Amino acid sequence: MPEPLTIAQVSPYPWEDEHEVNAFVRALAAEQADAGHRVVVLAPSHDPALVRESRRLIRGGDLFDPDGGVRVLGVGELLPLASARRGAMPALPLDVSRTIEEALTVAPPEFVHVHEPFAPSASSAALRHSRSLNVGTFHAPAERVLSTQVARRFVELFFGRLDARTASFDATRELMQRIFPAEYVVLRPGASPLPRPAHDGPIRIAFVDQEERAALRLFLRALRRLDTDHDWEATVFVPNGAAPTVRSRLLDRVHVLSEEDTTEDAVLASADVLVAASHGVAPSPGLIVRALGAGAVPVASHLSSYEEVISRDDALGLLFEAGDVDTLTAQLERLIRDDGLLSGLRANAQRAHDDFNWARVAQGFQSIYEEVAARRHPAEGNAAVAARLAERPLIDVDLHMHTDHSSDCATPVEVLLATARDAGLGAIAVTDHNEISGAHDARAKAAEFGVKVIVAEEVKTADQGEVIGLFIEEKIPRGMTLEETIAEIKRQGGLVYVPHPFDRMHSVPDYEHLLAVVEEIDALEVFNARVAIAAFNEEAVRFAAKYRIVGGAGSDAHVPQGLGSVRIRMRDFDGPEEFLESLRDADIVRKPQSLLYVQALKFLQTKATPPGARRASRQRRVRKVARNQ
Repeated sequence: MPEPLTIAQVSPYPWEDEHEVNAFVRALAAEQADAGHRVVVLAPSHDPALVRESRRLIRGGDLFDPDGGVRVLGVGELLPLASARRGAMPALPLDVSRTIEEALTVAPPEFVHVHEPFAPSASSAALRHSRSLNVGTFHAPAERVLSTQVARRFVELFFGRLDARTASFDATRELMQRIFPAEYVVLRPGASPLPRPAHDGPIRIAFVDQEERAALRLFLRALRRLDTDHDWEATVFVPNGAAPTVRSRLLDRVHVLSEEDTTEDAVLASADVLVAASHGVAPSPGLIVRALGAGAVPVASHLSSYEEVISRDDALGLLFEAGDVDTLTAQLERLIRDDGLLSGLRANAQRAHDDFNWARVAQGFQSIYEEVAARRHPAEGNAAVAARLAERPLIDVDLHMHTDHSSDCATPVEVLLATARDAGLGAIAVTDHNEISGAHDARAKAAEFGVKVIVAEEVKTADQGEVIGLFIEEKIPRGMTLEETIAEIKRQGGLVYVPHPFDRMHSVPDYEHLLAVVEEIDALEVFNARVAIAAFNEEAVRFAAKYRIVGGAGSDAHVPQGLGSVRIRMRDFDGPEEFLESLRDADIVRKPQSLLYVQALKFLQTKATPPGARRASRQRRVRKVARNQ
């Protein structure tokens, strides 16, 4: 039995709505709870009493059912949009977002599994506030995906927090890969078996309205063409829309029902045939999957998203060209006249039961969770090394700085060392851009200034940002891939330290690039004093915490005045192993510093001053340091 996990399943749709995403979440959560996991569902709700009780539980940190069942928490009521179609995402009230933030903060689950995390929605809010490992599942029809293009950059930012992505169908995966490139694993939904009431009467044809009026009109036109001498009847289920007009000759055969009369499950369980007549961009084929679980044979438009469910070695239903009323009528006639065809297709669906089994779906997600969790670093360090370090004194360390061996810095090595000493730093990492000579020079002169120097280099990769190698000896050339650069750092026995990982103002690797090498990262810069937007540092903290990566910090100083503006208070160390262990229990201390002031100094020293003047200034500063020694 797998190790029990704490999981938050997040749906963007009001929990009381008959929506296929809610059906997916409900079935998956039940399977996970049966497997011993602790599961909570976070979703909007139309029930004020549920919302009040849920917020009371969240304030008390009681996210999970103590008896092991699935707890559903209503995070607030959505504000409907006047123009919203069924399934469209209404506006997200601020109190809903705050409730989700509180829920994921007071008792953070190990996994936050968001469904349809398009903004604005409860799912996108959960992805925004989650500090857990995140899995996203996409069920969306194409129009929902395409609607995100208006806010594409905003959506991509939060999609970047997904540690794994899945799609319910191949058609969804292909669409998502085209618009939001990434790896998507297809896990098709299961079909919950529904009890079928005994029936010995006419063939029953069902149509579930999904707000595609052209499809409904096509269905009614086909019914008008059916031979009334045959024994059949039809049900049109209109969940929350206007009832269609039924011609008088069909009144005794066609029944129009709404949510006030029955449920979608009841309609499917009493149907022999389900018609899915989408004209163009198909809704998600989850309706067809549910119909198969209920024992209804689908007759569907020949669209790829429908075909992947119906067409296999043993066909599970019949297809017709979208908008072709003649072929739709003919297919219905075949099923009405040929009882053997109907029973044969139904038998095929029963043999395909394993493909639509919710236990299979839950096991697929279990494998994904385990794969993601396996990327995390060990929770504990080296106890023997930690015991040895406990006797060492505390020193202040700055892990990111530059000398005039970097093309964008004018600080001489001697000035850097003297400034570090005067700032009370016990150790520094000299991390010049694509150069190691400045670090070697600093280490050679370090004893004169009483400052320990870590030889390092900040290397520019081909197109995946920068990475710092700590405790290396040889220069690493720029322009290699991230993986190749990391391999070279490791070959030298160094530590892989990723600087300013989410600062869009710098050259940084994408989230997916970091996921690909997360096991190889030894430390992550969770605070960089030169990062102008605090959210970028916060994103680094979030990433380091979820993967248990040791956090570091540095001033990224390009001028002496910036040195030590942030520092790490840690036990004194000798070599990379002790350094990394000491860093586990270190504290980050931030010194107030004006970023604008420091950046202005950097500009004046490197860009606004002619080369000759810079050389003269460097010589003056070196002589001044020598006099003060």
